[in-house]
Amino acid sequence: MKTKILFVALLISTFLNAQENKITKIDSIVNAKVKPNHPGIAVGIVKDGTIIYEKYLGLANLQHQVKFDEKTRSNIASTAKQFTALMILDLSIKEKLSLEDDIRKYLTKLYPTVKEKIKIRNLLNHTSGIRDYVELLDLDGAVWWQRFGLDNDDVLEMLKNQEDLGFQPSSKYSYSNSNYIVLTKIIEKITGKTFNEYSKSFFENLGMNETSFVERYMKVIPNRANPYSDWGRGEWWEVPTVTKTNGEGFLFTTLKDQLTYEIAVQNANYNNNVLLIESQKPISNSKIKTYGFGLELKDKLGRKSVHHSGGTYGFHSQTYRFPEEKLTIFAMSNNGNISTNLIAQSIAKLLLPKSTEKPKYDSKFYEAKSIKNEVTVLGKYTYPNENSVVEILQKNGKTFWKEKNFTVEMVSESKNTFSFTNNPELKVVFYQDKMTEYYASGKTMHYKRINTLPVLLYDLEGLTGNYYNKELAINFDLKLTKENKLKFKLSTNKDSNDVEIYNRKYMQSDNFFLKIVKDQFDRVTEILLTYGRAKNIRFRKKTNLKFQPKIKTENGSINVTTIGSRKGNSSQILLTKNYENGNEIWFKKFGGKSYDKANSILATNDGYLIIGSTSSYGNGNYDMYVIKTNKKGKKIWQNTYGDFYNEYGYFAEKTSTGFLIKGTKQNCTSNSDINRKCTTNVWFVNIDKNGKEVSNKILEQIKD
Repeated sequence: MKTKILFVALLISTFLNAQENKITKIDSIVNAKVKPNHPGIAVGIVKDGTIIYEKYLGLANLQHQVKFDEKTRSNIASTAKQFTALMILDLSIKEKLSLEDDIRKYLTKLYPTVKEKIKIRNLLNHTSGIRDYVELLDLDGAVWWQRFGLDNDDVLEMLKNQEDLGFQPSSKYSYSNSNYIVLTKIIEKITGKTFNEYSKSFFENLGMNETSFVERYMKVIPNRANPYSDWGRGEWWEVPTVTKTNGEGFLFTTLKDQLTYEIAVQNANYNNNVLLIESQKPISNSKIKTYGFGLELKDKLGRKSVHHSGGTYGFHSQTYRFPEEKLTIFAMSNNGNISTNLIAQSIAKLLLPKSTEKPKYDSKFYEAKSIKNEVTVLGKYTYPNENSVVEILQKNGKTFWKEKNFTVEMVSESKNTFSFTNNPELKVVFYQDKMTEYYASGKTMHYKRINTLPVLLYDLEGLTGNYYNKELAINFDLKLTKENKLKFKLSTNKDSNDVEIYNRKYMQSDNFFLKIVKDQFDRVTEILLTYGRAKNIRFRKKTNLKFQPKIKTENGSINVTTIGSRKGNSSQILLTKNYENGNEIWFKKFGGKSYDKANSILATNDGYLIIGSTSSYGNGNYDMYVIKTNKKGKKIWQNTYGDFYNEYGYFAEKTSTGFLIKGTKQNCTSNSDINRKCTTNVWFVNIDKNGKEVSNKILEQIKD
């Protein structure tokens, strides 16, 4: 009997010693990152529904030397998204809304020209295509955190100006803070309360009484931590907080409140809490399974995991849930010099038992291992969403993966298979026209190989010009240097940057990825700019309506001009052929009894094309006027193009089937009202070789 008691006592003692040893190691992990007189951190661990670790270290306020403790409320940034999503899910369960609802059922002024449904579930898991307001504001000339008083209404107004999306809803995943701003507005519309009012009572129902979203940027939050970083200067600086957006982040909370919530999540199945059970799963009817209700659902450390991180100013946080082990690690900090993500991961590695599960690569990975043909590895590849480029390069005999400012070494495992030095389980297989990433979880990601074709000077000249986005009212210029190098300059930036041209479709300048869009005549009409999480912003090329009244010929020149009548009540077009010294060889006149004007002349294989306008012929006041002559100036045909108001022809380009006439077209609100409002737009008319109109297109409006 005594032997049994001693044996049980020994087991308990061994277990307690092991636990104490782990606690000591966790303390060491935290203590190694934060000093007592530095900005602080709070770390908590919940296991099997019980808090097993709770630690506070450092200061919440450096100026007044206030400790970071159980009363401290810190901003957990994007980790807060799960709570905004939870409110939406709760309203869905209560049948106040459906996740399949189009967001414009509640917010009617958003994206009126987008035909596809933008569903509430698209907002939840970042598949809406709505661009991130953070990057949009950055493009607009001032970073978001410098915008005094910036709130959700300001963001919504910006989104109302957006005419299209970065991609078709449900087709792709792209993290965007804008999604969660929109969700707050849907909550307000349905509940009839402000988001702050509604969320406050929601948190109280969860037992989180010290948790609330920011309401006003100057409003006092009791026991609030201040954010700090040294910005690499070796001394602490407080980061100013002058914005007041919420829902996407800016949730001030205590460690106690967060651990209360984590206990509820771990006990959800036992308590049959449908809301919390569903909140940890992927969203129904969505192809995206790696992001759900404000939570990432990707495996971590070889295990199923539900997690999210957050970072803003000097605040940051990390939640790691391992549901099969019933283990949660949460950390939050006001110290911009450390990483709560790395700290939480280090703790997880210590607490989780070693995984015996082998990697489950997609079956095609094992098939690729048997490929004997050697393929080209080096080169450039586009991301699946075609919004960024990865370059595989060699340096000093080593192979590297380079993406913008990030570079990592790759290790060869066979002729066409590589892994990464920082992640050996992630494999990359190279094929003839692509490379594929194979994850241990079975996930794959494909990158298309870019066929880098030589770019001619003709291509560069076709790219030059000014490109305008009316949603943000910004533009950029592409200019050629004397050395024929292309330069990119955004109107809101002081500096211009070199452009790296991959081929006739893709370019990159600094952090701007540029997709070239051309028309059927191979002319550049617009460029889709991607900047971080703001995808495919449409910049239309402004048309340069130049005149070309004179061109060189074999032995001189030929030019067109407009000559008035002696009485001043009409004008005609004069075509003149001249010697090199300027003396006239011959001339021809064209026109009718009213006003006819010439702007440009274009040489053709068998003569000339005169472009101008006429009030002698046509349908309205002035019509676009085109005359085709032979090389001696004899008229072959003439034609007009236009409607009731004024249309003018400025110049022309050759096409494979005829000509593209460029000019302007006027539209008015009334034919009879003298006070009518009129607008003038760039107008292109596509004609065949005989002058017959094939098509026409109205482009950008010309401002007076």
